[in-house]
Amino acid sequence: MAVPQLRTVTRTQGNNEALKTGVVTPRGFRFEFEEVPVLVDAFRRMVRGLEFDVSEMALTTYLVAKAHGARFTAVPVFLVRGFHHGAVFHDPASDVRSPKDLEGRRVGVSRGYTVTTGVWARAVLQEEYGVDLDKVTWVLSGDEHVAAYRPPANVVPVDSGGSLEDALLAGDLAAVIGPRPASSALAPLIPEPAEAGFTALRERALYPINHLIVIRDELLAEQPELGALVFDAFARAKQLYVDRLHSGGVNSPTATDRMYRRVLEVTGMDPLPYGLEPNRAVLEQLMRHAVDQHILERPLPLEGLFAESTRTLIA
Repeated sequence: MAVPQLRTVTRTQGNNEALKTGVVTPRGFRFEFEEVPVLVDAFRRMVRGLEFDVSEMALTTYLVAKAHGARFTAVPVFLVRGFHHGAVFHDPASDVRSPKDLEGRRVGVSRGYTVTTGVWARAVLQEEYGVDLDKVTWVLSGDEHVAAYRPPANVVPVDSGGSLEDALLAGDLAAVIGPRPASSALAPLIPEPAEAGFTALRERALYPINHLIVIRDELLAEQPELGALVFDAFARAKQLYVDRLHSGGVNSPTATDRMYRRVLEVTGMDPLPYGLEPNRAVLEQLMRHAVDQHILERPLPLEGLFAESTRTLIA
């Protein structure tokens, strides 16, 4: 009998590299990996067209998609984590000196309002700096992956013909949230953002999740144990990576590798825990932020977000 081949997209990184190289092989099926140069394009293709059997996906995109009836379900494999204090940029030559200065102003957001980095960054502004998010006009450079989503009234598109960075340098925006801008004239609004992130980890146990894995519901209906099998494959690959982090065996470490290594040193624990229970608190945090930011109408039941065969798994 032929082994099922699952069309899969996930960006190569330390915790899944062993799956891409074949060092770790799944049990009962095989991944047929497709490389999508811009990973967010894969999220959109999965949300709008169910183009993959298994897909990496941004966490808030997944929550919004499920709230609008998406026909895929997650397994608690949390591939990407990080801190977002450094995602808010301003022009130091402007009159914006602190996060509270953003109230009553226009702030750019890279791509859509529901982008997970933007959700976590706004949560930092609200919780650590007291910013009233409803007093900010959020200016988007793109649209949402979930076409049915409707943002609140204080979310507007960027004026046509310009970029967020240009608008910030021109003084039309007070700040932008997103990846590091090309212009060296712009700087993080939060001082020493990397240290601020680790302070939040130590003091508030804030350790945001960005990405997870989803599987088409049709496949889960045909083979209910598939969720557990996918979880197992990713978990075994991740363990090899964490073992290398422990031993200092990651060759040519990236900034992400160094961040995970430092999380390990600060907490003494696995920097990439998989499973619902080890991550319940942070998932509930994000759900609350999504409701506060008018992304979800109400919290979604956590258990219902994960394939039944995976709800008690931990790795």
